[in-house]
Amino acid sequence: MKLTLRVWRQKNADADGAMSTYEVDGISPDMSFLEMLDVLNEQLILSGEEPVAFDHDCREGICGACSLVINGEAHGPERTTTCQLHMRSFKDGDTIDIEPWRAAAFPVVKDLVVDRSAFDRIIQAGGYITAPTGSAPEAHATPVPKPDADYAFEHAECIGCGACVAACPNGAAMLFTSAKVNHLNVLPQGAPERETRVLDMVAQMDAEGFGGCTLTGECATACPKGIPLTSITHMNKEWLRATRKVAKR
Repeated sequence: MKLTLRVWRQKNADADGAMSTYEVDGISPDMSFLEMLDVLNEQLILSGEEPVAFDHDCREGICGACSLVINGEAHGPERTTTCQLHMRSFKDGDTIDIEPWRAAAFPVVKDLVVDRSAFDRIIQAGGYITAPTGSAPEAHATPVPKPDADYAFEHAECIGCGACVAACPNGAAMLFTSAKVNHLNVLPQGAPERETRVLDMVAQMDAEGFGGCTLTGECATACPKGIPLTSITHMNKEWLRATRKVAKR
């Protein structure tokens, strides 16, 4: 396959960025998208140019580090992470636009790399439980109804990649935040912080400068782990419940 790549290049967070065009040839349809970028970078290094900076880690669809907007879609045309997107999803001769996540709360560090530490601060604001851990407890010591366990597991699948933010026209982080809130709030171990968790995490999300949610649904469509849009409505109910409880004190 021969492809034309239009890649966002930006020297650092303070510099202006622009799209640069490159030609790559000999790309196998069985290559992953990141392997294709490796080929591009080898080509750039051999020609004395600076390689394109992009995030990656496990390359197994687990960590979510491989955050790219491909032809205007977060992670590309398939509902998967960028590292699990293969070049057979494209055609010989295609022109592919490759950009970083676009959100005020995710500033560009260099080229395709963005700073997603805002997510870490949301987690730090309330994504924990105060129940003692230590050694593994007896499996049946804390009974959890299966529907609750399934619901918690569904939301625990969120890998924090940020595709929801990149896909949202408002740059909202509600799907990520709701996944983290609902994962713990439904479990008995998370009950002691149930109210403070949702209030603190939503407050931190707002403080980070993410946009407001209008339930357009683009976040759930782009999510590689299939976190449902109903997660947001459930978190909103938790937030209202906690707000009213605090107001009564």
